[in-house]
Amino acid sequence: MYGFEALTFNIHGGYLEAIVRGHRASLLTASDYNNLCQCETLDDIKMHLSATEYGPYLQNEPSPLHTTTIVEKCTLKLVDEYKSMLCQATEPLSTFLEYIRYGHMIDNVVLIVTGTLHERDVQELLEKCHPLGMFDSIATLAVAQNMRELYRLVLVDTPLAPYFSECISSEDLDDMNIEIMRNTLYKAYLEDFYRFCQKLGGATAEIMSDLLSFEADRRVVNITINSIGTELTRDDRRKLYSNFGLLYPYGHEELAICEDIDQVRAAMEKYPPYQSIFSKLSYGESQMLDKAFYEEEVKRLCLTFEQQFHYAVFFAYMRLREQEIRNLMWISECVGQNQKSRVHDSVVFIF
Repeated sequence: MYGFEALTFNIHGGYLEAIVRGHRASLLTASDYNNLCQCETLDDIKMHLSATEYGPYLQNEPSPLHTTTIVEKCTLKLVDEYKSMLCQATEPLSTFLEYIRYGHMIDNVVLIVTGTLHERDVQELLEKCHPLGMFDSIATLAVAQNMRELYRLVLVDTPLAPYFSECISSEDLDDMNIEIMRNTLYKAYLEDFYRFCQKLGGATAEIMSDLLSFEADRRVVNITINSIGTELTRDDRRKLYSNFGLLYPYGHEELAICEDIDQVRAAMEKYPPYQSIFSKLSYGESQMLDKAFYEEEVKRLCLTFEQQFHYAVFFAYMRLREQEIRNLMWISECVGQNQKSRVHDSVVFIF
């Protein structure tokens, strides 16, 4: 019952909620980012990070450093924190935490299948996979020739199995089919996660429905923009949209028939929460759209910590930490390639 979580929440969830709020306090601040943006070399970045919680993960790394090393070690910290919380969680929090992994699992499946299609080495691909999305039989994905084999040989025993029901076909895998598979899986995953959060009820359902609706709407916009000028029909595009969110259903109808970025903008500006995002872009421009969406997402994620007795803080913390790792990767790449003039282009400040 909404409003009564405070009576029983702390019995099972109180300790972990306190832990995750403690982790959130260790996120990098604007002054940390300003210091990092002044760095001249990757070793300078390592020195600045040594005063943060990333310090122990980077301290034994020899010079010269590489961007991939910094990102890998920062991701390892996130994975360690996630596993620590998961092993202490009880139901339904443990299932909620498992749901957070499924998006990375989908990305890993797509990465392996795409890499195999282009005859890349499987071991090299496995090293690029996100550690949160690993599962036992992931290496055998390379043998699949079509969706049906992919499901039958590998994915039937993973948590992704139910999401494959919509995209099992005997068509050979090619770049277009793989991208459709990714978006179909994400659609099924987001809808399933949304239903699970609604079942939990209370503040968790209220806050998570807002966060997941935003994620679903962002995917709708990205699918629309990326499919402009391709052979994807309007009906096919419409099938890839999640069946919830602020844009559902009328916004979906408008976006399905858009032919260019300005038509997408006109459809989105009818929705006040998204009007502010598109007002930052000039007409015909879509390059900065990702950053504008990330900034809006970070604002919403930070607001979840203003309420207590709900599970959305775990989702928010994982997303904020992932955004922080993206920021560190961008700064490291700019410093490593001597492009410091572009260092602020993609950094999204969290606090």
